[in-house]
Amino acid sequence: MPELPEVETVVRQIAPGVEKRTIRGLDLYWARTLSGGTRARVERAIVGARIARSYRRAKWIVFELAAGRGALLVHLRMTGRLFVRATKEPASDYVRLSLALSGGKRLDFEDVRKFGRVHWCADPNEVFESLGPEPLADDFTAEDLHMALTSRRRMLKPLLLDQTVVAGLGNIYVDETLFASGLHPLTASDRLGRADTERIHTNMRRILARAIECQGSSFDVFYRTPEGQPGRFQDEFLAYGRDGRPCRNCGTELIKLTVAQRGTHVCPVCQPKPRRRRVAKKKRTARRTDTTSTSRP
Repeated sequence: MPELPEVETVVRQIAPGVEKRTIRGLDLYWARTLSGGTRARVERAIVGARIARSYRRAKWIVFELAAGRGALLVHLRMTGRLFVRATKEPASDYVRLSLALSGGKRLDFEDVRKFGRVHWCADPNEVFESLGPEPLADDFTAEDLHMALTSRRRMLKPLLLDQTVVAGLGNIYVDETLFASGLHPLTASDRLGRADTERIHTNMRRILARAIECQGSSFDVFYRTPEGQPGRFQDEFLAYGRDGRPCRNCGTELIKLTVAQRGTHVCPVCQPKPRRRRVAKKKRTARRTDTTSTSRP
């Protein structure tokens, strides 16, 4: 599934082709692709509206409509892809939804596996209110991350994948961040020190920024940019998908674990497994047996 860098890449490449254009029509080829109301209701809301701006929130692509006409939110899921094409250009067999735009353009949403969604809403903030902070935001500090992680008692990797804690992270970039930080994915979050969370914060931001520079990661045939090119960050993976190969830091063979039902890639030397918590033994209080019989005078 595309994560923050892939979705950010899509937004940056799509934006010039759609912003300031007016939606002229909606063609729907797979009914479940569209949500937020019936097709007729969504058409009434968006046809004639101008796309004011586009941006990313977590793993969502947001097309904000002018004049209070709401927004279209796109989630790519596993195989969703967006393309801006000329109106007369042939469409692929996998287009599930298409928006006719002014200026002789259209926006096609392709999705081989049909898991992706295009959702209309009046106010995107209502959809996003449960999301955590953006990891690349200027105001997202190491202290914010420290409080978010240590105030909970959970395994570290599933907590970083929780979109209510930090928005936009997925399996690839959590594995890469934890490897760079020298932390095992099973580490208890409430046992992290400030040095640990500072490393996570620094490495997370560095890795995400670099992945965006590389236009994301293409580890299968499905993720391609709107320009049709694969990402390049997979060539720089240090952990993800490298099980059975030597660690680039110490030479130890990387292993693959399952953590929270996710394939997880770890160096057993650079990311030592955390010690088990010591469970305090309950003191057994022996009952005193009064063997002395007393008789009433």
